[in-house]
Amino acid sequence: DGRLTFYPGNQTVDLPFINLMKRHGTVFLNAYTNSPICCPSRAAMWSGLFTHLTESWNNFKGLDPDYVTWMDLMEQHGYHTQKYGKLDYTSGHHSVSNRVEAWTREVEFLLRQEGRPMVNLTGDRKQVRVKAADWQNTDKAVNWIKEEAVNFTQPFVLYLGLNLPHPYPSPYAGENFGASTFLTSPYWLEKVIYEAIKIPKWSSLSEMHPVDYYSSYTKNCTGEFTKQEVRNIRAFYYAMCAETDAMLGEIISALRGTGLLNKTVVIFTADHGELAMEHRQFYKMSMYEGSSHVPLLVMGPGVTSQQVPQVVSLVDIYPTMLDLARIPVPQNLSGYSLIPLLRGKAENIVSPRAAGPRPPWVLSEFHGCNVNSSTYMLRAGRWKYIAYSDGRSVLPQLFDLSEDPDELTNVATKFPVIVHSLDKTLRSVVNYPKVSSSVQRYNKEQFISWKQSLGQNYSDVIANLRWHRDWLKAPKKYEKAIEKWL
Repeated sequence: DGRLTFYPGNQTVDLPFINLMKRHGTVFLNAYTNSPICCPSRAAMWSGLFTHLTESWNNFKGLDPDYVTWMDLMEQHGYHTQKYGKLDYTSGHHSVSNRVEAWTREVEFLLRQEGRPMVNLTGDRKQVRVKAADWQNTDKAVNWIKEEAVNFTQPFVLYLGLNLPHPYPSPYAGENFGASTFLTSPYWLEKVIYEAIKIPKWSSLSEMHPVDYYSSYTKNCTGEFTKQEVRNIRAFYYAMCAETDAMLGEIISALRGTGLLNKTVVIFTADHGELAMEHRQFYKMSMYEGSSHVPLLVMGPGVTSQQVPQVVSLVDIYPTMLDLARIPVPQNLSGYSLIPLLRGKAENIVSPRAAGPRPPWVLSEFHGCNVNSSTYMLRAGRWKYIAYSDGRSVLPQLFDLSEDPDELTNVATKFPVIVHSLDKTLRSVVNYPKVSSSVQRYNKEQFISWKQSLGQNYSDVIANLRWHRDWLKAPKKYEKAIEKWL
């Protein structure tokens, strides 16, 4: 959650290395994901293109494996490149459940697709390394800096993809349930200031926007939760963020120890945030701030120590990396180089390689599971506008983030002129009714071909996906709902 990198969010947990980056570099106060889910978000970051252009519709469908990323271009221009950890931007990953839930999201049924969010404490006060796989990848990156990078005569680019602070799988709910366990050790939990944790306000279920209700239900969050449960989920999430910060610290320390820190640009960001029980949801897949607002901190030579209020998004990483490396930036990108902002220049000063002035808005969109409609978000100034589907069948939402930072009051009917203006801007960027209908068509085609590939096994396989607990109560009813949709 990007709001943890600046006040007041950063009062809840100690993040010493993020704070170090903030003191010595630039923190972006309004950085957003272009799609609040793992694979489509990374596809936007690696390609510099909006989700509707890459057609990375869900966690199964990302970029083609041979897509030319900014790192490929840097390698072609003489950079030593290295990647460790979670990449997850090409097609074909994630579970069968993940795909089928995305493809069938417009079927007329409501099924819980996630385990109920919960917490789990492991180890003791001495246990620093909870997420072993991430620590192993961090160690590999550290060793690479100390043993390889330090000897290079050419410049290098290193990418480290961490899984934390992603919730862990929930084995109690059966192997097919998703990741709904917030897990940490007492060592990290002690870094969290419990008194500073804000318990989010919830609307009643009957007042929720229909898309939010669907999300809350499929994420298994419509039941009763005590304040203590909500506080714990948030505290454990913050503790997981503190462990992530320590991995960032290992990289910064390795660069410092090898004398490379002063001549290396360090960028810290994320694919999406975590709602951690805001709006009666956990996970991501939402345009609310907890899910769509990402951290973006940059430090290094030529980077000003400052807080930047302009809206930016992950598609800006591609042109920024090329700009840093003095490689010509392709003209067809959705993003804009951050270099002018990082150097503390006025917004209207365009870097010589940039493709015109940066627009005053950012776009995020979502087409995957746990949400029963394609969703489009435009953030511009104080406003956040969220449109759905064809723009008519589902009512839009409008939030005034200056008056209502917790996004509790949809003011779309109160400000029709603002809605009209933002919708016009949105349509000038993406023909969203057309994109929504092509996603609907894609979902149906994919589902049909998957169903045919299973033959006789179809009924058994579909009954035992992540929604098995609800599905097995009335399998014929749910199969009929799918037939009706098809």
